[in-house]
Amino acid sequence: MDGVDHISAAICKLCGEAFKLLEDDAESNLPRLLLCGHIFCTVCLGTLQHHNVIRCPDCEVESTLPKEGVDGLQEDPRIIGLIYTAKMNKIKRSKSRRKNKLSAPPDVNTNTENMEQPADIEKIEKMVDEALAQAGENLAQLEHIYETLTSGHEKQVKREKARLEMEIKQTTDKALHAIQKWKEVQFSQLTELESQFSTSKAVVCRVQERIKALETAMQMAREVRRSLFLEKYCTLDKVLETLQAPVDKQSFDMKCITMGSGMSCIFQSESLNRSLALCLKMEVSNAEHLSESSPKGYQLDSSNRKSPCKGAESKNSTYMSTSRNKLSALQKQGRKSPGSNSPPSRGSSPSPRPRRFNLSHHNSASDLSSPDVIIEELLDDKQGQALPPTGPQLANDKWRNQKRRKNQFPRYKRSVSQWVVVTHIVNPSHFYVRYVAEKRENENLSKKINHFCSVDSCHFTSGDMVEIGSMIFVKWKDLWCRARVVEILQNGCSEAVRTCPVTQLEGIRVFFLDSGFTISITIPSQEEATETSLKAVANHLRKVDTAVKLELCYIAPQAVRCSLKDLVPYDLTRGWSKEAQDEFHSVVGSAAVEMRPLGQDQDSLLVDLRKAAMDQSSDVPISVREYLVFIEVARFYSPVTLGRRPLLYYPPVYPNINTELNAVVSHINNPADFYIQLVDNMESLLLSAKLQECYNETTVVRQGELNIYCPVIGQACVARFDDKSWYRAQVIGHPGGRKVEVQYVDFGNKSILSVNDLRKIKDEFFALPAKAIHCCLSDVIPVEGETWSEACTSRFISLAHQKLVTIMATESVTKSAPLPVKLFEGDLNGPQTSIAELLVKEELACFKEGLKSKNASPSHDDSTIWDPPLELGSTMQEASALEQIVPGEENDEPFQPQLKFPAQLKDLKVKVSHVNSPSSFYVQFAHSDSQLKRICELLKQECALMEPQDVVWKANMYCAALISGVWERGQILSDVTSSNTVEVRRCDHGNVVKLHVSDLRPLPSSSVGSLAVECTLSDIRPAGGRSSWTDTACDIISYYLNGASATVTIKELTDERPLPVTLFCCNRMGQFISIADFLVSEGLALRERKPRDAPVQQPVETDAQSPLSKIKTDDEKKDTPSGPVVSLPSPSSLVSTAPPPKPAPRTIMCAEKVKTSLYQPPELPCLGHIQISVSAVEEDGVIFVRTENAECQLEQLRERIQQSIKTLPRQKPYTWKSVLGCAVIGPDMLWYRGQLLEVLGGHVKVQYVDYGLIENIPVVHVYPLLLCDDVPQLCMPCQLHGINPVGGKWQQDAVALLREMLLNRSVDMQVVELPDDPRGPITVELFLDGLNLSRILCNHEHASMDTTVSSQKELMPPPPLLDDWDINSEGLRGPEEPMLGPFVDPNMPQEGEHFHVMVKHLWTPNELFLWPLEGTADKKVDGETLDEALIRINANINSLPRLTNFPRAGPCLVEYSDGKFYRARLVKFTSVEPVTILVQHVDFGSDDTLPTSRLRQMPPELLQFPSRALKVKVAGFKAPSVNRQEAVLPYSPGWSVKAAMDMIDLLHSNITASVVAKEPELTVLLYNEDGDLVHLPLVSSGLAELQ
Repeated sequence: MDGVDHISAAICKLCGEAFKLLEDDAESNLPRLLLCGHIFCTVCLGTLQHHNVIRCPDCEVESTLPKEGVDGLQEDPRIIGLIYTAKMNKIKRSKSRRKNKLSAPPDVNTNTENMEQPADIEKIEKMVDEALAQAGENLAQLEHIYETLTSGHEKQVKREKARLEMEIKQTTDKALHAIQKWKEVQFSQLTELESQFSTSKAVVCRVQERIKALETAMQMAREVRRSLFLEKYCTLDKVLETLQAPVDKQSFDMKCITMGSGMSCIFQSESLNRSLALCLKMEVSNAEHLSESSPKGYQLDSSNRKSPCKGAESKNSTYMSTSRNKLSALQKQGRKSPGSNSPPSRGSSPSPRPRRFNLSHHNSASDLSSPDVIIEELLDDKQGQALPPTGPQLANDKWRNQKRRKNQFPRYKRSVSQWVVVTHIVNPSHFYVRYVAEKRENENLSKKINHFCSVDSCHFTSGDMVEIGSMIFVKWKDLWCRARVVEILQNGCSEAVRTCPVTQLEGIRVFFLDSGFTISITIPSQEEATETSLKAVANHLRKVDTAVKLELCYIAPQAVRCSLKDLVPYDLTRGWSKEAQDEFHSVVGSAAVEMRPLGQDQDSLLVDLRKAAMDQSSDVPISVREYLVFIEVARFYSPVTLGRRPLLYYPPVYPNINTELNAVVSHINNPADFYIQLVDNMESLLLSAKLQECYNETTVVRQGELNIYCPVIGQACVARFDDKSWYRAQVIGHPGGRKVEVQYVDFGNKSILSVNDLRKIKDEFFALPAKAIHCCLSDVIPVEGETWSEACTSRFISLAHQKLVTIMATESVTKSAPLPVKLFEGDLNGPQTSIAELLVKEELACFKEGLKSKNASPSHDDSTIWDPPLELGSTMQEASALEQIVPGEENDEPFQPQLKFPAQLKDLKVKVSHVNSPSSFYVQFAHSDSQLKRICELLKQECALMEPQDVVWKANMYCAALISGVWERGQILSDVTSSNTVEVRRCDHGNVVKLHVSDLRPLPSSSVGSLAVECTLSDIRPAGGRSSWTDTACDIISYYLNGASATVTIKELTDERPLPVTLFCCNRMGQFISIADFLVSEGLALRERKPRDAPVQQPVETDAQSPLSKIKTDDEKKDTPSGPVVSLPSPSSLVSTAPPPKPAPRTIMCAEKVKTSLYQPPELPCLGHIQISVSAVEEDGVIFVRTENAECQLEQLRERIQQSIKTLPRQKPYTWKSVLGCAVIGPDMLWYRGQLLEVLGGHVKVQYVDYGLIENIPVVHVYPLLLCDDVPQLCMPCQLHGINPVGGKWQQDAVALLREMLLNRSVDMQVVELPDDPRGPITVELFLDGLNLSRILCNHEHASMDTTVSSQKELMPPPPLLDDWDINSEGLRGPEEPMLGPFVDPNMPQEGEHFHVMVKHLWTPNELFLWPLEGTADKKVDGETLDEALIRINANINSLPRLTNFPRAGPCLVEYSDGKFYRARLVKFTSVEPVTILVQHVDFGSDDTLPTSRLRQMPPELLQFPSRALKVKVAGFKAPSVNRQEAVLPYSPGWSVKAAMDMIDLLHSNITASVVAKEPELTVLLYNEDGDLVHLPLVSSGLAELQ
C-alpha cells in the first residue's frame, strides 16, 4: 500500500481528529472497528454508546459492545500500522537530513534546516507556493503535449487508414470474385490499426501518468498548505521534488506521430501453363515517416531529418528481398496438410511467420502444387516480446491466442458464457478455473513440458540459484508442471530467503500456473554431499533454461483467478467458513460448468458459475452464487438502498363489524386458528384459472425467467400444490435441503415444497388482495387448559371445513391478530345454527366468562329462532362497550330517549343498522351513540333483577327485550303465537327478531322512543316497470350497506317515514359514491322522471380548470330541492299518483375544449457525482432517473395526490389537441401525473412524468387536469456520454440488457453536460459497482465508443495508495482448536463368514447400524476401555472447552438426554437462529439435533477406539412397489411404519450376519437363531419385496 491514502485514513471522519497511539506522554485515541466495518476513534465511540449499544453514524447498523465496553472493540491494525510507519518515516527523514547537511550545497542545507524547524512556518509556505506555481507551468506544458499527441495520433490513424484503403481497393480490383471475401476481411482488420502504433500510445500513457502524478502531488501540497500537521504523514521532500521537476520535451518522442504503420498491400501474379497463381499480401515492414510535417511547435531537428522516400526505399528493399527469398519456402509449406503447424526450432532467431489460407477448390495433387489463390498475412513478432499476463487478462483472446497458431481468420472471439473446470478453490471469492475449450492445448502443453524435463539441460547444477518469483518445473502426480516460486527455505536459516543455492535448499513453496494451487516441497538435507542433494532436488524440481523460457513465455498461464461477484461470507466477522468451501467444491465438483463473466476486480474475474440442475425434474441450470446464498453459507453484498421494499400482497379485505356475509372456510388448524374466504366477486373466482393459464409448463415459453433459485423469507411467489395446480403463496421459512415453507395466501394452509415448485409472480397477480382471512371463533375457549382438544378440532372441521357458512365479525383487530368471528351453518337465505353453540352443547368448548348461550334458559323450547347476525354482533359490541364504562365518568349529557335531528340536515354521519330495500333502511346518527349506550345501561339496571311477569303482549306495544344477553328497547309487531314467541322490532336498530315471551319486560313510558330512523333513497324507482324492488337490488344494497358508515343528506324533514335522503358511502378505494347512482349504473334502478327543458350544451372554453369543481357544482344543484316534495307512504301509492311517462328531450353533447399546460420541468443536478435510482429505460435508450431527494418527494406526492381526489371526475368528451399535462388512473387504481404525447383513436399515448414510463391508455382513464402542479417533475431523462449504438439505434437486446442491469437499482452517476432545454436529456456516465456502463455495453458489442469525443480524464479517480508497512502478527492469534482425524471403523470379517452382531439403530428395514460381537473385543488405550474413559471424562466434563470449530464429519462429544456425553460426529447445521447442529452418535448410529452449548471438544485419545456402530445395507429385499399402508416413514416414504416396527421385533433375538459386499457400500445378510433370513416374514406379509 504505497500511496497517499493515509492522509484521510489517519483521521477520524466523524470528529476530524487524528488517531493517536499509546505513548508515555499522551493518551491514546485508537481507531476501532464496528461490526458493520466502519472505523471511528475511541473518543467518538464512547460518546455514541447508549445502553451498551452503538448505532453506526454511516449505515445505522447497531453493534453490541463486549464486557469491556468501547475498549473491547477490535482495533484496526491497518491504520495503526500507517501511523507507526509514518512515525518511523519521519525519524528516518530527520536522520537522512542530518547526514546531508555536510554534503549538500549551502542553499539546500538552509532550506532543509528551515523545513526541519516546525516554528518556521512562513518559509515552508513560501516553498510550497513556489513549487505549486512551477507545477502549474509544468502541468500546462504536459497538457499541451498531451493534446498535441492525441490530435496528431488521431490524424495519424486517419491518414494511414485512408492510404491503406486506397491501396487495398486498387489491389483487390485486380482479383476475381474468389478473393472478394479477403478484401472484406482486410477492411474489418483496419479497425484494429490503432494497435500498430504502440509507440504513440506508450508516449501518451507516459504523459498521462506524469499528469496524474503531478495532480496527486499538487493535491497533497494543497492539503499540507491548509493543514501543516499533515506533513508528518507524507514525504514532503518527494512531493516538492515532483512539483518542481521540469518538463523535458526531449524525453517524449514527438516523432512517433509522424511514423507510418509499415503495412502495405501487394498484388503478385504468376502465369503458368494451366493455372494462374495470384498472391495478395499484407506486408509489414519498418514504420516510415509520413509526408506531413511534424506538429506545430515540435519540429524535428534538421540534423536528424531524413528523406521519407529514401528511408522507405532502403527499408522496403531490404524487406522485399528477404520476403522474396522466403516465398518459395512458404509455398512448400503450403503443400502440407492444413492442420500442420510445426513449432520453430529452439534457438532460431525470430522472424515474421505468415498465416496462410488456401482458397483453391481443386483436389488433385497437381492442383495442390499450384494453388489458384494464396493469401498471406505477415505479422511482426516484436509484438509478442511482452511477458504473459495473469488474472482476468487471460480471458482476453488477444493475450490467450497471441502465439497460438490457429488456421482460421478472422480471430476467434469468445462468447459471453464459457465452459470451464474449477481446478482449485481457496474460498468462493478466490478460486481458479481452466477453459474447457483449451483442453487439447493443455494436453499439448503438458507433453511439451514433460519433453523439456526429460532433457539433461533442465537439471539443476551446483552453481544454480533459486529465487522468489522465478519459474521452474515441479513434479506433481508423476507429471511435470509449470510453477512460480513463492517461498524459499535455506538450510540453517530460520526465516525464508529470497535467493538460495540449489545445494542448500531445505524447502520450497510453489504456485502452479496452470492449476492455481500452492504446495510446499521439503528437500531432504544431505550434509556435504553435493551430488546427493542435487539428486534429491532433481526428484522434485527442474530448472527452466533461457530457450525453454523464451518458448513458454508466449503461453499464458492456464489457471484464471476468479471470484463470485457480490458474494461475501455469511458471517462477516468470521470470514469464509470451511463449510462454504466444501459446499462450493461439492456443487461444482470436477465437471464442466458454465461461467458468466460479470466484471473485473484487480487480478480477479468477477463471475457467476452455472451448473446443470441436480434435480432431474428441471433442466434449468443452478446459479452457484444463489445456491451458496440459499444454503446460508454466503450472502449477497449490495449497497443500502433507501425506500426499497419487496412487493407484497395487499392485505385481505376484512368484513365490516356486525355484518353478515357468506364465506367458505378454506383451512382449519383449530377453532382459534382458521382461515375463511369471502364469497364476493367474480375476479377472485377467475384468479385460479388465470394462474393455471399463465404458469402451465406447456404454455410458458420462457419458463426459466420465472424460476426462483434463492427464495427470501417474506417473498411473494406462485407455488405448486399437491394437485399440480399453481396458487399464490408467500415464503415463510427455510427448513433446509433446498426446501422452503410457504403459506398459500388465498387459502391459509402451509406446505413445505422444493424450490423447483416455486415461480416468480407476475405484477398482474398483485392487483387482488389476499383472499384468506385469519380468524378465530368468537366468545368460546377450550374446555380444559389453553389448548384445543383433537376431538373439538375434528368436530369443528366436520362442521365448517370447505363449506359455505355465514360469518359475522364481532370486533376490530390489528392485521396481525386473528379476526374474531361468529360462524353459522348455512347461507344468508336459509336457517342458521351457531357453530360455537353446537361445540358448547357437545361439551367440546365453553363460553367465555360472563357469556352464555341464548338457548340456556330452561323455559325456552328448541324451536328455530331467526336472529340476524348483524344485530347480535352489534349488541354484543355495545354490551362490551358498556362494561368498560367506569362509574363516575358517565356523560353529563341529559337523557334523551327520542332521536333529535340536528339543525343542519346535510352531510350527516350515520351508520346503517339494517336494510330491507332501497326504499326502507334504518340508520343511526353518529351523535346519538352516547345516548344508545346510556339507554342500554339503564335498561340493564332496571330489568336485570326483574322477574318475568304475566303480561298479555299485543301488537304495537313497547317492551324491553333481552337480545343476545343485552337489554334493548323493542316494539311488538304481532300477537303472541301458540309457541309463546313474538316478533319484536328493535327500536334502536330497525330489524325484526323472534323472541320468547320470557325475554320480554315492560318498558317504562319515560324510556319509550327510537334512535334509528327509517329512510328511503330519493330520486330513483325500481327498474323494469315494477312497483317493488327486486330481490337482487335488495341483496346488493344489503350486502354493501349493512353495518357500513355513510353520509346522508335529508331532502325534507317531516313526520312521515321513511325519510327521503341522499346516501353516500365509501368504496374500497376510499372514494365516496352515491348509492342511488350505483343502483342506476348497475341497471337495478331508474331515475325519477322530472319534466324539464334540456338546453343544448355548447362547447366551453376552459383553461386547465379541474372537472372536479364542475361535478361538485352539479351535485350541489341536485341536492337543492326545486319545489315542494310530497312524502309518499308506500311504493304502491307512488305508482298510482305518478304522472304518465314522457320521452325525455334529446341532449346534444359536444366535445368540451380543454387546455392544460405541462408540469414544471425537473430540477437539474449539478455537474459531478450523485447517487440516483433508475425508474425506466425507453426503446430509444433514454434512461429516466430520480435523485435521492426526488425519491423522498415521490412518497409525499403519492399521499398528497390520493388524498386530494376522493371520487372519479365525471367523464366527458374532450378535444385533446390542447392538452399537455393530465391525470392518469393507473392499473393499480391509483392516480398518477402524466404528459399527453399522442392521440391514437380511442387511446392516447401518455408518459408518467414522475416515472418515465410510456403507455397507450384508453381515454376513459385519462383526465385533462393537473395534479399538484406546484411540484416539478421528479424524473429526469438521461443519455450516455460518448457512445454510439450499433446500427445507429438501440437494438432490443441492448435495451433489455440495460433494463436488466439498471431498473429499480441505485447506481452512481457522473453528470457530464446539462442540456439547454431543462426538459432535455442530461449527458451522463453511469457506474455499476465501479464499472462504467458504457464499457459494459461495448464489451457486449451493443455499442461503440464515439471517436469524435476526445478522451477525458478518469471520472472516478483511482483509489490512493498508502505507504508500505509491515506489522508482525506473531502472537496475536489465540490458541487454535486441534483438528482431529476421522473415527476408526471396526474390522469386519471376510466375505462369506458368519458372525454374531448387535443391532444398534434402525434407519429403514434394509438400512441399519450394527456392531460385530466377534473379533472386536474392547480395545484398551492407556489401560482403560472406551466405557471407562467416558466415565472418567464425564466426571470432569467442565474441564473440556466448548466446540468452536465445526467441520463436516468432525469428531466431538455431545450431551445426550441422560445428561452424559458420548462420542459423535458433526453432520450439518440445521438452523441459524438459534444455532443448532445435527450430530450422529458413532457408537449407536442415532441422530440428534443439539445447540452448540451441548457440544464439547473431544480428547484425542478417544479417536483410538473404533466406532461401535457401522452402517450397513441388508441385502435380499427392498421396499414394496405398492405400499398399502397409510403411515409411512417421512424420511423414506417407500417404507411403512409397520414394516419398520416389525423389523425391530425380528431383530430382538440372536442375529448372525454374513458380509455380501464391501463396495460400493457395506452389504450383509442377516439370519435369525434358526438360520433363516430375517426379512422373510416381511416379504410374506406384503411389507417388503424380494430383491
